Amino acid sequence: MPRNDAHRPRLTRTVVLVGMMGAGKTAVGHALAARLGVPFLDSDEEIVKAAQMTVAEIFARDGEPFFRARESEVLERLLSGSPAVVSTGGGAFLSAANRALIARLGASVWLKADLELLWNRVKHKNTRPLLRTENPRATLAGLLAARTPFYEQAQIAVEAEPSLSIEEMAGKVVTALAAAGILEE
Repeated sequence: MPRNDAHRPRLTRTVVLVGMMGAGKTAVGHALAARLGVPFLDSDEEIVKAAQMTVAEIFARDGEPFFRARESEVLERLLSGSPAVVSTGGGAFLSAANRALIARLGASVWLKADLELLWNRVKHKNTRPLLRTENPRATLAGLLAARTPFYEQAQIAVEAEPSLSIEEMAGKVVTALAAAGILEE
């Protein structure tokens, strides 16, 4: 039974979902935003709209540093609005400036997933420019190892499990947000 808006917890600040490609940031983000009655925003989609190119095309034409600079600009704009759920690209949280911005204006939630789960989710997709390598699984493992110390700095960590539905994972995030004081009843 759908909840009445009067009984829906209120998000006190923008929630920024961080983590590896395949962790579920977009899918869980949509479900979380719907559950909380706030907009869902995807930083990669915002960059694509502005550039009128795919992320892969931006990487190929302008390189990763250019993309990361645009990502930071978009993230600041998204965090400056009303509370929402924001999904970021897997590399967004590597930037100290982005981490500080998110800590100041929002709340970071790491969707933590192990290599097997991530690989099972991304191995059949060709939309991941960083995985266009000779051995994409090894590349993914290397990225996970390199990025984990950054993701561990997130305010909240929520463990992904292969058996959980998107809705169940969104529920785990809601529970974690409530425990952290990011939701008001």
